[in-house]
Amino acid sequence: MELAINVEGQNGLNWDNWKRIVLAAEELGFAGIFRSDHFSSFDGPPDLDALECWVSLTWLAGNTRRVQFGPLVTPVTFRHPAITARMAANLDDLSGGRLVLGLGTGWAEREHAIWGLELGDMKTRFQRFEEGLELIYRLFHETSPVTLNGQFYSVHDAQLLPRPKRAGGPIILVGGQGGKKTLSLAVRYADEWNTFLMPAADAVQLSKRLDEALAEAGRDPSSIWRSIMLNVVVGKTDADVKRKMGGMTEAECRAIGVIGTANAVADQLAEYAAAGLYRVVAQMNDLNDMDFLEILGTQVIPQIK
Repeated sequence: MELAINVEGQNGLNWDNWKRIVLAAEELGFAGIFRSDHFSSFDGPPDLDALECWVSLTWLAGNTRRVQFGPLVTPVTFRHPAITARMAANLDDLSGGRLVLGLGTGWAEREHAIWGLELGDMKTRFQRFEEGLELIYRLFHETSPVTLNGQFYSVHDAQLLPRPKRAGGPIILVGGQGGKKTLSLAVRYADEWNTFLMPAADAVQLSKRLDEALAEAGRDPSSIWRSIMLNVVVGKTDADVKRKMGGMTEAECRAIGVIGTANAVADQLAEYAAAGLYRVVAQMNDLNDMDFLEILGTQVIPQIK
């Protein structure tokens, strides 16, 4: 199993802590460094730093050599999908083929209102998402100019130049918790499916549903990678773990991730590996908790490789 991190950039991310986290995670052996893509905090104080996702990933691409990286996820409401496709293809080339393009519908109502972005109801969000996915997929895969006259997006004879060096372009990741529509979109467009914040047993059931949807569509179930983002509470001692729980009970922490000292966390991650998930992405909510990275990198990763 691989272990990556997801940096919750809306919680006060700036250049200083971003650079510190990236360089440490690369050195400590994490398989990936991912970013939430938010323009501002969606449920906390609105005046927190929120370093721009794609600009920060460009710095990462030029200052690391090994880790995969990408947005987890970038909403189609924030940027025209054709622009996202251009940025992603160029950044993937710059990094030597290390980008994972996580895509989502967009959901944070306060954030969209602050920045004057249209969100809409759930039906509208998924219609827009499907159209955006189709456009990005076609731009990655089709060598001739692409034309799309959609309800939300239109392009006329658009093509990515230079063409992506990686055949089919960057990895496309679709995230969700198993809704029928999300699974159908993953089956049609995704190279990787990511779910989040659930026990291993629930992830097993969702993975089985994905297998069934893939089989119905005539697609090999092994052709799509499975990963999960989890809340990870890890400390050097039991007292340290308790302090980091933030008032949650152990059962509440286990419902959305893993908790404990290094050995306990490694044992719990093994349950997710047994569920067929090749990668766990650990949420990094406290951007100043470098012990979080050190414990996972030096004590947990060696046990789960």
